[in-house]
Amino acid sequence: MQRASDSTPDGGADAFAADLLRGHTDTIVLGVLRGRDRYGFEIYKAIRDATGGDYEIKEATLYAAYRRLVKDGLVEAYWGDESQGGRRKYYRITDAGRAVYRRNVDAWVVTRRTIDSLLDLKGSR
Repeated sequence: MQRASDSTPDGGADAFAADLLRGHTDTIVLGVLRGRDRYGFEIYKAIRDATGGDYEIKEATLYAAYRRLVKDGLVEAYWGDESQGGRRKYYRITDAGRAVYRRNVDAWVVTRRTIDSLLDLKGSR
């Protein structure tokens, strides 16, 4: 099965979907963190599992997003204890992160509605 993260060189639908999703990595991470604090690889697994394995974000992309979100004050990072092996860095969404998440989701809903209208998808659902 072709994964959305495995862009096809011929510019097919999978490549388009991957590019579209890549532009929303920060919002996806913020959405995962809304429920509870998580460590890096746990976020990766939550994203993969939420799509039934159809979409995976490369770990390097995720860790760049974590650094960016922390730098922007949207997420806080802290070290967990070593009770289950090595220390893990956990991430927690901030109030500013929740506000950005809500704004981005609102913008996505408007964008989706606009694209659906332009592609005349309202009647085909």
